Amino acid sequence: MSGFRIAALSAALLFPVMAQAGDLRADANAVFKPVDAASVNAVVKNNPITPAKVELGKKLFFEPRLSKSQIISCNSCHNLGTGGEDSGSTSIGHAWAKGPRRAPTVLNAVFNVAQFWDGRAVDLKAQAKGPVQADVEMNNTPAVVEATLKSMPGYVAEFKAAFPNDANPVSFDNMANAIEAFEATLTTPNAKFDKFLTGDASALNDTEKKGLRLFMDKGCSGCHSGVNVGGNGYFPFGAVAKPDAAILPAADRGRAKVTNSDADAFVFRSAPLRNVALRAPYFHTGSVWTLEEAVDVMAKSQLGATLTPDENAAIVAFLGALTGEQPKVTYPILPARTKDTPRPQ
Repeated sequence: MSGFRIAALSAALLFPVMAQAGDLRADANAVFKPVDAASVNAVVKNNPITPAKVELGKKLFFEPRLSKSQIISCNSCHNLGTGGEDSGSTSIGHAWAKGPRRAPTVLNAVFNVAQFWDGRAVDLKAQAKGPVQADVEMNNTPAVVEATLKSMPGYVAEFKAAFPNDANPVSFDNMANAIEAFEATLTTPNAKFDKFLTGDASALNDTEKKGLRLFMDKGCSGCHSGVNVGGNGYFPFGAVAKPDAAILPAADRGRAKVTNSDADAFVFRSAPLRNVALRAPYFHTGSVWTLEEAVDVMAKSQLGATLTPDENAAIVAFLGALTGEQPKVTYPILPARTKDTPRPQ
């Protein structure tokens, strides 16, 4: 055996952890990308992000008067204090109506291929229009929203500043554009996993590294990859074995309702897993309350695999390393209503 080969073998035996960390990081970088807050400007299309637009969008995100009852805001279901979604299984909307699906997180949503579990909104501006008009959510109309915003001089001035080239700046479309601009800033960089991807081998502990390796080798990353560790494709839920009906109700056929194709029955956009440890309960039904159970359900239903307790714990530990820096958002003071502001219903 040559001296070079002996030296190489000795190095591999003496420094196995270092070698494994390097290989693991290279493998991970081939599948995932760190969150880059600056990249959202390239992701958002046909809606330049400006400080005035972001500030207006923040107010509109917290504005309950966009709803018919004037008590429900975007933040009601996408609470920025609880991982970008609310704390119940499915959200409560107008007249205490219970929504059919769990509210998706708004954090890092700008990196998703499309919005909603079934991908029916192509971007955040399209998504912003949906809940405002949905009867089980905010139950309002574009005309009433525009009348409400135009009735308050504070909003009129801010819309003019945010959309200076528009002849009619206070519009339903511009409401959505402003909310999209604000939501695009709701990224969570610098998770332990991001630090590992960008070169810090010590950012993940041994259990988290084991979980990352299992996450890739078991096949989880086949659906959960990219910047958002998911959110970038559509996949059948129950690919190998259908989970319990409480987790996958027969009445909700997923993306098939959007495409009118039986081939898309029970197909959903893969859940983005950034900050997933903050966001129980899980799945589109919000029917699983622990990350440990959610990991087991996915292993069995999607991969046909039964994880050992140690494997489950390692994957859960890795998922915890996906929690990034949460957005620092100051609750805004909203413009005062006037005598012309429509009354709640």
